[in-house]
Amino acid sequence: MTLEDLRVFVAVCRAGSLSAVARELACTQSAVSQHVKRLERETGVSLLERLPRGVAPTAAGRVLCDAAEGIAGLDLALRRLGDLVHGEGGSVRIATGGTTVRHFMAEAVVSFRRRYPKVSLEFQTESSSRRCFDALTAGHLDLAWVTLGAPVRGVEQRPVVDLPWVLAVRAGDPLAARARIDVSDLAGVRLVRLPPNSISGGRLDAAFAELGIRTGSDTSVADWDTALLLAELGLGHAVVPALPGLPAPGDEGPLRLIPVPALPPLPVGWAVRRWAALPPLARAFADTVSTSCGRP
Repeated sequence: MTLEDLRVFVAVCRAGSLSAVARELACTQSAVSQHVKRLERETGVSLLERLPRGVAPTAAGRVLCDAAEGIAGLDLALRRLGDLVHGEGGSVRIATGGTTVRHFMAEAVVSFRRRYPKVSLEFQTESSSRRCFDALTAGHLDLAWVTLGAPVRGVEQRPVVDLPWVLAVRAGDPLAARARIDVSDLAGVRLVRLPPNSISGGRLDAAFAELGIRTGSDTSVADWDTALLLAELGLGHAVVPALPGLPAPGDEGPLRLIPVPALPPLPVGWAVRRWAALPPLARAFADTVSTSCGRP
Protein backbone atom coordinates (compact mmCIF):
# COMPACT_ATOMS: atom_id res chain seq x y z
CA MET A 1 0.00 0.00 0.00
CA THR A 2 1.44 3.39 -0.99
CA LEU A 3 0.47 7.01 -0.51
CA GLU A 4 -0.27 7.17 -4.23
CA ASP A 5 -2.68 4.21 -3.90
CA LEU A 6 -4.56 6.11 -1.21
CA ARG A 7 -4.52 9.41 -3.13
CA VAL A 8 -5.96 7.74 -6.23
CA PHE A 9 -8.57 5.86 -4.21
CA VAL A 10 -9.79 9.06 -2.53
CA ALA A 11 -9.97 10.74 -5.96
CA VAL A 12 -12.08 7.86 -7.32
CA CYS A 13 -14.45 8.05 -4.34
CA ARG A 14 -14.88 11.80 -4.85
CA ALA A 15 -15.31 11.63 -8.63
CA GLY A 16 -17.40 8.45 -8.66
CA SER A 17 -15.58 7.39 -11.80
CA LEU A 18 -12.38 5.54 -12.68
CA SER A 19 -12.24 7.08 -16.14
CA ALA A 20 -12.60 10.64 -14.81
CA VAL A 21 -9.64 10.14 -12.47
CA ALA A 22 -7.64 8.57 -15.30
CA ARG A 23 -8.23 11.68 -17.44
CA GLU A 24 -7.27 13.93 -14.55
CA LEU A 25 -4.02 12.03 -13.93
CA ALA A 26 -3.28 11.57 -17.65
CA CYS A 27 -3.04 7.80 -17.29
CA THR A 28 -5.08 4.76 -18.31
CA GLN A 29 -8.20 3.55 -16.54
CA SER A 30 -6.40 0.26 -15.99
CA ALA A 31 -3.64 2.07 -14.07
CA VAL A 32 -6.23 3.68 -11.79
CA SER A 33 -7.92 0.32 -11.28
CA GLN A 34 -4.58 -1.26 -10.27
CA HIS A 35 -4.24 1.21 -7.39
CA VAL A 36 -7.66 0.20 -6.10
CA LYS A 37 -7.03 -3.51 -6.58
CA ARG A 38 -3.77 -3.27 -4.62
CA LEU A 39 -5.65 -1.72 -1.71
CA GLU A 40 -8.34 -4.41 -1.89
CA ARG A 41 -5.70 -7.17 -1.82
CA GLU A 42 -4.04 -5.70 1.24
CA THR A 43 -7.26 -4.97 3.15
CA GLY A 44 -9.00 -8.18 2.07
CA VAL A 45 -12.30 -6.42 1.38
CA SER A 46 -14.09 -4.93 -1.61
CA LEU A 47 -13.73 -1.15 -1.60
CA LEU A 48 -15.79 -0.12 -4.63
CA GLU A 49 -19.09 -1.20 -6.10
CA ARG A 50 -20.00 -0.66 -9.74
CA LEU A 51 -23.09 1.38 -10.54
CA PRO A 52 -24.94 1.83 -13.85
CA ARG A 53 -22.89 4.99 -14.18
CA GLY A 54 -19.56 5.00 -12.40
CA VAL A 55 -18.59 3.56 -9.02
CA ALA A 56 -19.23 4.23 -5.35
CA PRO A 57 -17.34 3.19 -2.20
CA THR A 58 -18.65 0.23 -0.25
CA ALA A 59 -19.11 0.54 3.50
CA ALA A 60 -15.48 -0.57 3.92
CA GLY A 61 -14.45 1.83 1.17
CA ARG A 62 -16.06 4.75 2.98
CA VAL A 63 -14.15 3.90 6.15
CA LEU A 64 -10.85 3.83 4.24
CA CYS A 65 -11.68 6.99 2.28
CA ASP A 66 -12.45 8.93 5.46
CA ALA A 67 -9.21 7.76 7.07
CA ALA A 68 -7.17 8.37 3.91
CA GLU A 69 -8.17 12.01 3.73
CA GLY A 70 -5.56 12.56 6.42
CA ILE A 71 -2.84 11.89 3.84
CA ALA A 72 -3.48 15.38 2.46
CA GLY A 73 -1.85 16.75 5.61
CA LEU A 74 1.17 14.47 5.12
CA ASP A 75 1.44 15.53 1.49
CA LEU A 76 1.47 19.19 2.52
CA ALA A 77 4.10 18.50 5.17
CA LEU A 78 6.35 16.89 2.55
CA ARG A 79 5.86 19.87 0.25
CA ARG A 80 6.77 22.28 3.05
CA LEU A 81 9.92 20.27 3.81
CA GLY A 82 10.80 20.54 0.13
CA ASP A 83 10.38 24.32 0.29
CA LEU A 84 12.78 24.45 3.25
CA VAL A 85 15.36 22.37 1.38
CA HIS A 86 15.16 24.41 -1.81
CA GLY A 87 14.87 27.83 -0.19
CA GLU A 88 12.68 29.99 -2.40
CA GLY A 89 12.49 27.31 -5.06
CA GLY A 90 9.68 24.79 -5.44
CA SER A 91 6.28 24.94 -7.07
CA VAL A 92 2.71 26.06 -6.49
CA ARG A 93 -0.11 24.04 -8.05
CA ILE A 94 -3.26 26.00 -8.88
CA ALA A 95 -6.55 24.97 -10.47
CA THR A 96 -8.44 27.63 -12.38
CA GLY A 97 -11.34 28.01 -14.75
CA GLY A 98 -10.90 28.92 -18.38
CA THR A 99 -11.03 32.70 -17.79
CA THR A 100 -9.40 32.96 -14.37
CA VAL A 101 -5.75 33.70 -15.14
CA ARG A 102 -6.59 36.37 -17.71
CA HIS A 103 -9.10 38.27 -15.60
CA PHE A 104 -7.97 37.74 -12.01
CA MET A 105 -4.31 36.72 -11.97
CA ALA A 106 -2.36 38.38 -14.79
CA GLU A 107 -0.98 41.19 -12.63
CA ALA A 108 -0.42 38.87 -9.65
CA VAL A 109 1.53 36.31 -11.70
CA VAL A 110 3.96 39.00 -12.88
CA SER A 111 4.37 40.35 -9.34
CA PHE A 112 4.87 36.90 -7.83
CA ARG A 113 7.42 35.83 -10.44
CA ARG A 114 9.47 38.96 -9.79
CA ARG A 115 9.50 38.17 -6.09
CA TYR A 116 10.05 34.40 -6.45
CA PRO A 117 11.82 33.85 -9.79
CA LYS A 118 12.78 30.25 -8.96
CA VAL A 119 9.24 29.11 -8.14
CA SER A 120 7.26 27.19 -10.75
CA LEU A 121 3.57 28.10 -11.08
CA GLU A 122 1.67 25.04 -12.32
CA PHE A 123 -1.80 25.92 -13.61
CA GLN A 124 -4.39 23.21 -14.17
CA THR A 125 -7.60 24.15 -15.98
CA GLU A 126 -10.77 22.55 -14.61
CA SER A 127 -14.23 22.73 -16.12
CA SER A 128 -16.08 23.36 -12.86
CA SER A 129 -15.67 24.23 -9.19
CA ARG A 130 -16.76 20.68 -8.35
CA ARG A 131 -13.77 19.25 -10.23
CA CYS A 132 -11.51 21.73 -8.46
CA PHE A 133 -12.81 20.51 -5.09
CA ASP A 134 -12.23 16.88 -6.10
CA ALA A 135 -8.64 17.62 -7.14
CA LEU A 136 -8.01 19.44 -3.85
CA THR A 137 -9.31 16.64 -1.65
CA ALA A 138 -7.30 14.11 -3.68
CA GLY A 139 -4.14 16.04 -2.84
CA HIS A 140 -3.30 17.08 -6.41
CA LEU A 141 -3.42 20.85 -5.81
CA ASP A 142 -2.40 23.59 -3.42
CA LEU A 143 -5.03 26.16 -4.42
CA ALA A 144 -8.16 26.44 -6.54
CA TRP A 145 -9.81 29.65 -7.72
CA VAL A 146 -13.55 28.98 -7.68
CA THR A 147 -16.99 30.44 -7.61
CA LEU A 148 -17.91 30.03 -3.97
CA GLY A 149 -20.88 27.88 -3.10
CA ALA A 150 -22.16 25.57 -0.38
CA PRO A 151 -19.66 24.13 2.13
CA VAL A 152 -17.65 21.17 0.81
CA ARG A 153 -16.32 18.51 3.11
CA GLY A 154 -12.54 18.61 3.40
CA VAL A 155 -12.25 22.02 1.71
CA GLU A 156 -12.03 25.54 3.12
CA GLN A 157 -13.33 28.40 0.99
CA ARG A 158 -12.23 32.01 1.35
CA PRO A 159 -13.96 34.88 -0.53
CA VAL A 160 -11.78 37.41 -2.33
CA VAL A 161 -14.11 39.53 -4.44
CA ASP A 162 -17.86 39.90 -5.07
CA LEU A 163 -18.71 40.37 -8.74
CA PRO A 164 -21.82 42.36 -9.71
CA TRP A 165 -23.84 41.12 -12.66
CA VAL A 166 -24.10 42.97 -15.95
CA LEU A 167 -26.05 42.50 -19.15
CA ALA A 168 -23.68 42.21 -22.12
CA VAL A 169 -25.11 43.43 -25.44
CA ARG A 170 -23.76 44.66 -28.74
CA ALA A 171 -23.63 48.43 -29.30
CA GLY A 172 -26.77 49.42 -31.17
CA ASP A 173 -28.98 46.96 -29.31
CA PRO A 174 -32.16 48.64 -27.97
CA LEU A 175 -30.94 47.93 -24.41
CA ALA A 176 -27.40 49.26 -24.97
CA ALA A 177 -28.26 52.87 -24.09
CA ARG A 178 -29.74 51.97 -20.70
CA ALA A 179 -27.90 53.10 -17.54
CA ARG A 180 -29.15 50.03 -15.67
CA ILE A 181 -31.30 46.99 -16.31
CA ASP A 182 -34.23 46.00 -14.13
CA VAL A 183 -34.71 42.25 -13.96
CA SER A 184 -38.25 42.73 -15.24
CA ASP A 185 -36.67 43.96 -18.50
CA LEU A 186 -35.22 40.48 -18.98
CA ALA A 187 -38.54 38.62 -18.81
CA GLY A 188 -38.84 36.59 -21.97
CA VAL A 189 -35.40 37.60 -23.26
CA ARG A 190 -33.44 34.66 -24.66
CA LEU A 191 -30.11 34.75 -22.85
CA VAL A 192 -26.91 32.89 -23.58
CA ARG A 193 -26.84 30.25 -20.87
CA LEU A 194 -23.81 30.08 -18.58
CA PRO A 195 -21.82 26.83 -18.25
CA PRO A 196 -24.19 23.92 -17.53
CA ASN A 197 -24.07 22.68 -13.93
CA SER A 198 -21.76 25.54 -12.93
CA ILE A 199 -22.16 27.32 -9.61
CA SER A 200 -22.40 30.70 -11.35
CA GLY A 201 -25.13 29.44 -13.68
CA GLY A 202 -27.00 27.88 -10.78
CA ARG A 203 -26.83 31.09 -8.74
CA LEU A 204 -28.11 33.13 -11.67
CA ASP A 205 -30.99 30.72 -12.33
CA ALA A 206 -31.89 30.74 -8.62
CA ALA A 207 -31.87 34.55 -8.50
CA PHE A 208 -34.16 34.76 -11.53
CA ALA A 209 -36.50 32.17 -10.01
CA GLU A 210 -36.63 34.03 -6.68
CA LEU A 211 -37.47 37.26 -8.49
CA GLY A 212 -40.13 35.51 -10.57
CA ILE A 213 -38.37 36.11 -13.89
CA ARG A 214 -38.46 33.53 -16.67
CA THR A 215 -35.91 33.76 -19.48
CA GLY A 216 -35.24 31.57 -22.46
CA SER A 217 -32.05 30.23 -24.00
CA ASP A 218 -31.01 29.02 -27.44
CA THR A 219 -27.32 28.70 -26.63
CA SER A 220 -25.13 27.49 -23.77
CA VAL A 221 -21.40 28.13 -23.44
CA ALA A 222 -18.42 26.63 -21.63
CA ASP A 223 -17.14 29.86 -20.04
CA TRP A 224 -17.91 33.52 -19.40
CA ASP A 225 -15.61 34.82 -22.14
CA THR A 226 -17.51 32.88 -24.80
CA ALA A 227 -20.79 34.39 -23.59
CA LEU A 228 -19.23 37.86 -23.88
CA LEU A 229 -17.97 37.13 -27.39
CA LEU A 230 -21.40 36.00 -28.58
CA ALA A 231 -22.93 39.17 -27.12
CA GLU A 232 -20.29 41.35 -28.81
CA LEU A 233 -21.01 39.66 -32.16
CA GLY A 234 -24.71 40.38 -31.73
CA LEU A 235 -25.56 36.69 -31.47
CA GLY A 236 -27.33 36.95 -28.14
CA HIS A 237 -27.72 38.72 -24.81
CA ALA A 238 -25.70 37.49 -21.82
CA VAL A 239 -25.95 38.15 -18.11
CA VAL A 240 -22.42 37.64 -16.78
CA PRO A 241 -20.27 38.68 -13.80
CA ALA A 242 -18.47 42.01 -14.25
CA LEU A 243 -14.99 40.52 -14.65
CA PRO A 244 -11.85 42.57 -14.02
CA GLY A 245 -10.46 44.03 -17.22
CA LEU A 246 -13.79 44.31 -19.02
CA PRO A 247 -15.08 47.67 -20.29
CA ALA A 248 -16.73 49.70 -17.54
CA PRO A 249 -20.47 50.35 -17.79
CA GLY A 250 -20.98 53.36 -20.04
CA ASP A 251 -17.73 52.88 -22.02
CA GLU A 252 -17.95 53.17 -25.77
CA GLY A 253 -17.08 50.20 -27.92
CA PRO A 254 -18.66 47.23 -29.70
CA LEU A 255 -19.63 45.59 -26.39
CA ARG A 256 -21.79 47.36 -23.83
CA LEU A 257 -22.13 46.20 -20.23
CA ILE A 258 -25.16 47.44 -18.31
CA PRO A 259 -25.46 46.83 -14.54
CA VAL A 260 -28.25 44.58 -13.24
CA PRO A 261 -28.21 45.77 -9.59
CA ALA A 262 -31.13 43.63 -8.40
CA LEU A 263 -29.11 40.43 -8.82
CA PRO A 264 -26.99 39.46 -5.77
CA PRO A 265 -23.23 39.65 -6.45
CA LEU A 266 -21.32 36.48 -7.27
CA PRO A 267 -18.59 35.63 -4.70
CA VAL A 268 -15.35 34.18 -6.05
CA GLY A 269 -12.14 33.33 -4.26
CA TRP A 270 -9.81 30.61 -3.03
CA ALA A 271 -10.47 27.03 -2.01
CA VAL A 272 -7.82 24.98 -0.18
CA ARG A 273 -7.73 21.86 1.96
CA ARG A 274 -6.58 23.69 5.11
CA TRP A 275 -5.39 27.28 5.27
CA ALA A 276 -3.36 26.58 8.39
CA ALA A 277 -1.38 23.88 6.55
CA LEU A 278 -0.94 25.72 3.26
CA PRO A 279 2.71 25.73 2.09
CA PRO A 280 4.31 29.19 2.46
CA LEU A 281 4.81 29.70 -1.28
CA ALA A 282 1.18 28.81 -2.01
CA ARG A 283 0.02 31.21 0.70
CA ALA A 284 2.23 33.93 -0.78
CA PHE A 285 0.69 33.44 -4.22
CA ALA A 286 -2.86 33.40 -2.80
CA ASP A 287 -2.17 36.64 -0.92
CA THR A 288 -0.66 38.25 -4.03
CA VAL A 289 -3.78 37.48 -6.06
CA SER A 290 -6.08 38.69 -3.29
CA THR A 291 -4.17 41.96 -3.04
CA SER A 292 -4.26 42.50 -6.81
CA CYS A 293 -8.04 42.00 -6.68
CA GLY A 294 -8.33 44.76 -4.08
CA ARG A 295 -8.56 42.69 -0.89
CA PRO A 296 -5.61 42.98 1.55
